[in-house]
Amino acid sequence: MESSSSVITPEDVLESLMNDGTIDTLRLKIINQLKANEDLKSTTIKMVEQSKVLNTPGAEKQTKRELFDALRQELETPVLEKASKSVWELILDGNGLGREINETVEKVFCRLSGREPPLFAPNGELQSEKGKEKKAEKGKGKEKEKEYQNENDNVDPTPKKRKLDEKTKAKDSAEEVAN
Repeated sequence: MESSSSVITPEDVLESLMNDGTIDTLRLKIINQLKANEDLKSTTIKMVEQSKVLNTPGAEKQTKRELFDALRQELETPVLEKASKSVWELILDGNGLGREINETVEKVFCRLSGREPPLFAPNGELQSEKGKEKKAEKGKGKEKEKEYQNENDNVDPTPKKRKLDEKTKAKDSAEEVAN
């Protein structure tokens, strides 16, 4: 742990979140919420049904691969724009995932700088009360994590150290959402 006199940069906080697996956990939560987003699903279905590719005479004579490639070319950008907007709504949500992200970043910053987390949370609750509740929830969460890990034995449970400059391709994320 660094001394409280050193300056903690946003990069330090982000690197810590990447190394301890928090970023991966948040990414999976976002992906799962996107998959469960019925508005996004129905909008995408409507876009496909109304696509020029499928409504062009002779489309039924094309192979599945040709149709898929043409649909991707026509709809990839608008679908990804809508998905991106939905992700930002999740991230900026002050009551859901956005709040969780803010609290997590603040805790990591406090830990790295050697400071105590603020006594009051943004919603006015005492942190000590929240801490008690979270400890109780944490025990339940660890049991669920173990169950999840047992179900997914092929997943390496150890977080991988990554550097800040690693870039995640939007294409990979989009394919993960599509699956």
